[in-house]
Amino acid sequence: MSLDPALKGLLDQMAANPMPKLWEIPAAQGREMYRMMATMLEPQNVPIGKVEDKKIPGPAGEIGIRIYSPIAQGTGPLPALVYFHGGGFVIGDLQTHDALCRQLANEARMRVVAVDYRLAPEHKFPAAADDCFAAVKWVEAQASTIGVDGNRIAVAGDSAGGNLAAVVCQMAKAHGGPHIIYQVLIYPTTIAHAATPSMASFAQGYFLERQAMDWFFDAYVPQGHDLKDPKLSPYHGEVKDLPPAYVITAGFDPLKDEGKMYADKMAAAGVGVTYRDYPSMAHGFFNMSGVIPLASEAIKDVAAKLRLAVAN
Repeated sequence: MSLDPALKGLLDQMAANPMPKLWEIPAAQGREMYRMMATMLEPQNVPIGKVEDKKIPGPAGEIGIRIYSPIAQGTGPLPALVYFHGGGFVIGDLQTHDALCRQLANEARMRVVAVDYRLAPEHKFPAAADDCFAAVKWVEAQASTIGVDGNRIAVAGDSAGGNLAAVVCQMAKAHGGPHIIYQVLIYPTTIAHAATPSMASFAQGYFLERQAMDWFFDAYVPQGHDLKDPKLSPYHGEVKDLPPAYVITAGFDPLKDEGKMYADKMAAAGVGVTYRDYPSMAHGFFNMSGVIPLASEAIKDVAAKLRLAVAN
């Protein structure tokens, strides 16, 4: 399978006009660069029913969240999707994933709660995981206040956010709640500093590069910490009795193998898993629906899976 033509054109354009490498610049500059890319690659001003920014209690201070209500929300409480953005635990925020969350809210007919968790290197592991877990607990506890059905809460995330969604599901099982009924893991990182064939094959030239992955984990993980800690590398955790999962990978993604490995491990443990690879895509394509038509189709497919998962 070759690269999607629209994606190849974008990669060629970026190769001709290279941006600074993440590991060569301060984190603050990397965050601004990511926001700029989101403006270029995402559809802008996607219509939405309502957007509300809030601050909620967290384990180390307030956590920012953004609640998206779909255009056709009807009456009564809606199922909720708690979304964790990607960006290697270092970059990314509510704005970089605003268009994606709007699309998911409208297409899935769910209330989407995006979580502005603490970022590294200012806040090391497990800050991000702890914030995300606290946010899901808050959504369940405040369900009636925010117009959510507390019995129909799903989680999702892309890349590092996929890691956090997987980790939160394992934490919820270990703690006896909150009750999560579905998880969507979009090209998740599941093994810290993974040494897989896809990590070697796609180490350079496909948006996410191996050197960036090393830089992300070095920023996020305290020196000397066990890389097999399930809260960091969910592949090494206990997966039996986790919520049903939809796991998505991209064919030209260094994270492809570890995403597939995690899907296979859950399936072997009896978890209901749907796995889908997009062989012509590269890492990050869910955030490129403004220029990659297949990304819009993939978002609609996720929304369809979510609608089915949370149906009464």
